[in-house]
Amino acid sequence: MQEKEKTALVWFRNDLRVSDNTSLAEAVSSYDRVIGVYCFDPRHFEYTSYGFKKTEKFRARFLIESVKELRTSLRALNISLVVRIDMPETALPKLVSELDVDTIFCQNEWTQEETEVTNELRKNLPENFIIRETYDQFLYHPDDCPIAIDNIPRVFTAFRKSCEKQAQVRPECSETAAMDPNTLLAEDGRIPDLASLGYKSFKTDIRSAFPFRGGELSATQRLEDYFFQTKKLGYYKKTRNGLVGVDYSSKFSPWLAHGCISARTIYWAVKRFEQQHYKNQSTYWLIFELIWRDFFKYISMKHGNNIFKIGGILSKSYKWDHSIERFNEWAKGQTPESFVNANMIELNETGWMSNRGRQNVASYLTRNMNIDWRIGAAYFESLLIDYDVHSNYGDWMYVSGVGNDPRDRKFNVRLQAERYDAQNKFQNLWLQKTLF
Repeated sequence: MQEKEKTALVWFRNDLRVSDNTSLAEAVSSYDRVIGVYCFDPRHFEYTSYGFKKTEKFRARFLIESVKELRTSLRALNISLVVRIDMPETALPKLVSELDVDTIFCQNEWTQEETEVTNELRKNLPENFIIRETYDQFLYHPDDCPIAIDNIPRVFTAFRKSCEKQAQVRPECSETAAMDPNTLLAEDGRIPDLASLGYKSFKTDIRSAFPFRGGELSATQRLEDYFFQTKKLGYYKKTRNGLVGVDYSSKFSPWLAHGCISARTIYWAVKRFEQQHYKNQSTYWLIFELIWRDFFKYISMKHGNNIFKIGGILSKSYKWDHSIERFNEWAKGQTPESFVNANMIELNETGWMSNRGRQNVASYLTRNMNIDWRIGAAYFESLLIDYDVHSNYGDWMYVSGVGNDPRDRKFNVRLQAERYDAQNKFQNLWLQKTLF
């Protein structure tokens, strides 16, 4: 009697890539048939209690592009990507039953909404069904982190120094082998367009500092161009506080947020650049920023839902204003500060804002206007192409005085504008609409 074919499902979440994907690599090495699945969860495209969508058109389009490319890459490996516009806890159990699936492989998530989905999924699967979760969004894997989660320090520098001294970045996964073409499915579901998710199609604003497409190929091309073709990596530390143009920073964050590229892949590419060309403060600084990204992930692991609470991880009590009318002045770029307004208009028109801009507008909303920081964080979640739950809420807490800033700083936006936009180039770009 022929042995029954074993089938694994790889549930893609924010890990939309084929290269250096632990879940995919483990599934392919252990199973005769591997099928990918991605769910466009309708909850992600609904309106929030604040009156704006949880996911706006910019990130929705980037996500669609990334999923399309993932399907193409998987098909090259003879792996189908099933796409559903449905909640994962509903769609996946149906697939498990229809396809006789033994195991689900997926990336481990720990924040509330993601955890609730996984818990509901478990309830809807057969008893003792195996879900293999792996931590695959870190630079320093949690098993290699030299500090216990409960002891993660409040100050970034202590975390960074411990990791740099005592931890190693793991190598990338070996290349995934192709499967038997006979395992491809005849039907795998249509990838939605913007209209079917409730959005109008749009063209990218010609002023955008992030004109790139979603997907693993675009991420790889950007890395190749920024590192090895133009060698802009070598100037990163000098230009990273820029405001205008494509190349003042690496722009990796949207691809990292969707998992189109891994932090490990970027790290090892930096190391390759250093071997082939040179090592300087800029090459180090890009890794430094990847460690910051890790830090906020560890902070969210340590503090759980406190990162979403008004008092933050410090449980600080401030008198916050919840006026939606005043908030909208900020959101629409109608404050008395032109630097704030320019940054907010850029965000509204493109789904992108520089790191320098983000710090300033967040500080202005919370420290000058005293608006509840969580409304600002939710607005960023809606608009930003590179929204990442850990970095977004970590950054907002930091700037608002309820997080990891040991100095509890407040930005002087006028001085910042004079320093970083002395010629008004950025402000003119976004405030003089008649030119466009």
